[in-house]
Amino acid sequence: MSSAAPSPIHDSPTPFVREHIERYVATNGEDGHLWRGLPCLLVTVKGKSSGKWTRSALIYGRDGDDLVLIASKGGAPDNPVWLDNMLAYPEVWLQVAADQFWATAHVVDEPAERARLWSIMKTIFPQYDEYEAKAAARVIPVVRLVRRA
Repeated sequence: MSSAAPSPIHDSPTPFVREHIERYVATNGEDGHLWRGLPCLLVTVKGKSSGKWTRSALIYGRDGDDLVLIASKGGAPDNPVWLDNMLAYPEVWLQVAADQFWATAHVVDEPAERARLWSIMKTIFPQYDEYEAKAAARVIPVVRLVRRA
């Protein structure tokens, strides 16, 4: 895999997400890295069915050199599409503020590690606990992103 961004990239069809992405890209993260006081990154994933690269803006946290995402989908009963694509193609393109790079994504399954990362993320965005209660039967996935060398 090259060190360049995938091309072409299709932005989220959700209007407010697409507008956030456009500001983020246009300002190299100066407008958009912090969204409503929350740290956000741009993740570009390859579609498992379409093969198209789609970009989303997501809240993230840090665990050492790694980045952490919560696949909450607001507590919906199903996973977000970006996670399903990420599971099929774990190599993702990230933009964190002005920094752009490839990373490898994996779901954290080990219970103690998942709980530790969940705790980090709920200090950033406390609503994750509400989303978890709302999701009921679904265990909301925690994703670790490891920068590729």
